[in-house]
Amino acid sequence: MIKFFEGLFEGALWNSRFVILTAVVGSLLAGFAIFYMATVDVFILFQHAMHYADTSMTEEARKALHDSTVSHIVEVVDGYLLATVMLIFSLGLYELFISDINQAHGSKASSKILVINNLDDLKSRLAKVILMIMIVTLFEEALNMHIAAPIDLVYFGAAIALIALALYWTHAADGSGHGGKESTEEERH
Repeated sequence: MIKFFEGLFEGALWNSRFVILTAVVGSLLAGFAIFYMATVDVFILFQHAMHYADTSMTEEARKALHDSTVSHIVEVVDGYLLATVMLIFSLGLYELFISDINQAHGSKASSKILVINNLDDLKSRLAKVILMIMIVTLFEEALNMHIAAPIDLVYFGAAIALIALALYWTHAADGSGHGGKESTEEERH
């Protein structure tokens, strides 16, 4: 009798992992929504950029249009990166908790996207994309930055140095430095 209840409880406990499907579907829908919004932003960007060649436009207006277009492009890149995070998160959660995606195992692209064996792999993938979002956001802020005092330049330089350090550590943690690359090439031969 105890074995029966234990089996029932363990079955229910194991099947409770399917609650992750809410996060998988929610993340996927959120990613699609962000892809949609970023794509609409691209169309709006092109509509605005079409006026750039207008000969009646003053030099100040052309400069303002240029600056807003570059800023808008950075926002679009940021949107696509965030949508990618949501997609990776959705696929990773599904693979970790529900089942392997059979179609992905025959695809060459899956080796680049879905090498997620545990939560640490998923966190690592997400952290890299989030770092890229932070870099794009810093670039966007730098475009709109008004330097009021010399300390502003020091802060900006420090932010760039910290991002460079974060990229270096991310690169080193992957083992993709010169030593890591050579060892993987040797393993192929």
